[in-house]
Amino acid sequence: MTRYERAAEYHHKGFNCCQAVLASFSDVTGLSEQTSFDMGGGFGAGAQTGELCGAIAGAVMTLGMLTPVDAEDPVGSKRRTGALAKEFQRRFKEKFGDLRCQTLLKSKVEATEATPAAADLGLTNRCDVLIVTAVEILEEMRQEGK
Repeated sequence: MTRYERAAEYHHKGFNCCQAVLASFSDVTGLSEQTSFDMGGGFGAGAQTGELCGAIAGAVMTLGMLTPVDAEDPVGSKRRTGALAKEFQRRFKEKFGDLRCQTLLKSKVEATEATPAAADLGLTNRCDVLIVTAVEILEEMRQEGK
């Protein structure tokens, strides 16, 4: 099963967008699936406020786990991870036009050429498309060495 399929499957089982993204990277973050589910539990539906999309929150948590803090340079570490979070959000917004859960849920989110992993899986649920595309962007960034 691919990371994309695993993320979509988590969502189909009832886990929120944040949990689905974060848990799909358990093999590289060092977090167990359960810990990922626990950490991401409050971040669904824009942390229950309709604000930052949970798929983005899960991606930013994943980036944090992939770029651990250097205790000798906490400020530099924070800047590095912050830059990655900004880059992720730039790419996500480029594809979907917004970062807010509430706005995304009202917009037409579909699997297209811009979201190839979601299109390959034939996804039609907007949150599935957002989740799988968040995973896809993270994978692209990992391949680029970011």
